[in-house]
Amino acid sequence: MNHKSVFWIGILGVTFFVVASILGGFQFGNYNPISQYISETMAVDTPYGKALRFFGYIPSGILLTLFSFEAFKKFPKSSLTKIGFLGLAVFYGIATIVVGIFPCDTGCNKELIDPSMSQLIHNLTGLLTYLFVPISIITIGFGLRQTKAFDGLSKIAFLCGLISIVFVGVLVFDALPQYAGLFQRIIEVTFIIWVIASAMRIKKGHQS
Repeated sequence: MNHKSVFWIGILGVTFFVVASILGGFQFGNYNPISQYISETMAVDTPYGKALRFFGYIPSGILLTLFSFEAFKKFPKSSLTKIGFLGLAVFYGIATIVVGIFPCDTGCNKELIDPSMSQLIHNLTGLLTYLFVPISIITIGFGLRQTKAFDGLSKIAFLCGLISIVFVGVLVFDALPQYAGLFQRIIEVTFIIWVIASAMRIKKGHQS
């Protein structure tokens, strides 16, 4: 696959995700993106949840998986870069497909009162995403650091990875729950920035 194709796959992957997450909130008159999770917009009983999942998040996950599998081939050979992008494929791309197939219960059942199997799979997948995607991005950063031409992209990887780790910690430990939706969106933005930055670098077609 050529560099331009990989670039567009990455850009389309994040575009599907962003559009779905923005449109989802318009289903409700009182949805608050600062305090409510993205997943609440595609829960089992939401008016357009199924459409958002099957025409937004699942296509996004497929494209992000394909992008990640192809992306490491466009950078100088490094086991760290390969491991990082494979981690991105599994814990961001495939995980996005999984949460689209297994939505959360009404309101995402934050107290886990008699949760469905779909809710449990959704929660576990989300947790794995937020634990391993930042690590994967930082791993790519270390791999790219070995080549001077990719020093700038390496710094972006470190920055995105570290910022996401901070907010994952805040989210996991339930600090300031009234801002949970905001913290989740900051984490997702760091992932999206990384995909866009790496896609743009791939588009240039420089191997060294």
